[in-house]
Amino acid sequence: MVGRVVAAQGMGGELRVLPLSDFPQRFTLAGPRWLQDPKGSPRQVVLLSGRQLPGRQLYVVRLEGVSDRSGAEALVGCQLMVKADDRPPLEPGEFHVLDLVGLEVRLMEQGQPGAVVGTVTDLIHAGNDLLEIAPIEAPLGPRRLIPFVEAIVPEVHLDQGWLGLTPPPGLMDL
Repeated sequence: MVGRVVAAQGMGGELRVLPLSDFPQRFTLAGPRWLQDPKGSPRQVVLLSGRQLPGRQLYVVRLEGVSDRSGAEALVGCQLMVKADDRPPLEPGEFHVLDLVGLEVRLMEQGQPGAVVGTVTDLIHAGNDLLEIAPIEAPLGPRRLIPFVEAIVPEVHLDQGWLGLTPPPGLMDL
């Protein structure tokens, strides 16, 4: 999933998409994508064009076959998706969201991994990216939101299935 359709834009069938990806080309370069209704299976669509709304973290996209407002409104709530193997190359220290979900979260103690405190369940794009963590003591309870910054998450070991936290005092109590 790279975005979520949040609204219709205008009368001509354009869609507003909230990006869940750091790669703008997902919303601006024409080509195949997939839409998934919350109740259905993914279906292939063709992205014809897209642009970012000035000063906003939203994209406006045009899909083949969607030509009016009612057609666009019918897609609100759908997820915009790409194939899992269609991943742009990353720089060192960058990660794909899907690779982070499911990692164990360990507290770092004197530079070494310590106790497992939870599991990554999502990465939320806000002003800063936030890791959503399900605590080990209450996996179905409230989630903790941890800023995904190097000072707090200095270790990410995808190949070993864990990441390390060095939270400031009180952060894990929230």
